[in-house]
Amino acid sequence: MTEQTDAADGTERRVRVVLVDDHRMFRAGVQAEIGRTEETGVEVVGEAADVDQAVTVITATRPEVVLLDVHLPGGGGVEVLRRCAGLVAAAEHPVRFLALSVSDAAEDVIGVIRGGARGYVTKTITGADLVDSIFRVQEGDAVFSPRLAGFVLDAFASTDAPPVDEDLDRLTQREREVLRLIARGYAYKEIAKQLFISVKTVESHVSAVLRKLQLSNRHELTRWATARRLV
Repeated sequence: MTEQTDAADGTERRVRVVLVDDHRMFRAGVQAEIGRTEETGVEVVGEAADVDQAVTVITATRPEVVLLDVHLPGGGGVEVLRRCAGLVAAAEHPVRFLALSVSDAAEDVIGVIRGGARGYVTKTITGADLVDSIFRVQEGDAVFSPRLAGFVLDAFASTDAPPVDEDLDRLTQREREVLRLIARGYAYKEIAKQLFISVKTVESHVSAVLRKLQLSNRHELTRWATARRLV
């Protein structure tokens, strides 16, 4: 990774960042990837694992960019945005939010963008692209992983409220994540690695999803998810 410089005058760029994610191992991985300040220009000034910690750390450090997971204990990324609304709207030195999540579901993307985030990228992003996205958000740009911008454009172009899916609403956010990965053909071990949880926890989530949706196996589950365009 090369050192970040301003294209206009050649000066070295710097950005102060807070990482908000409930998985310690993931935070450590992101810190290792982007937090080499002399190379990347990114200075990680704080971390948080839930909504209350996030609000406290963000308020105390006033970073320029927050990398925000969508699903957090205490209300999720939308709740962090709600409680930090004053910092987002500040006339001088606003705090800007970039969602960084395993989920690429339309409702998650639209929710945090409506809440005030400047962009949304998935956790498959490379370290170099993440650094670039952070600087773009710092400068006020909107940044999205491929195809996610379409969700936002469709949502804001429509005046109709999205339809309520009562079956989907029975599932927790984590169960929805597992559901999508199962429907895409991921093995339990692959899901566990992707979500930083144990295989046994994956099995528990799958059992809960099948029970709540009154389905018998993962093949029925895949058909159910595909019919709702969740894959």
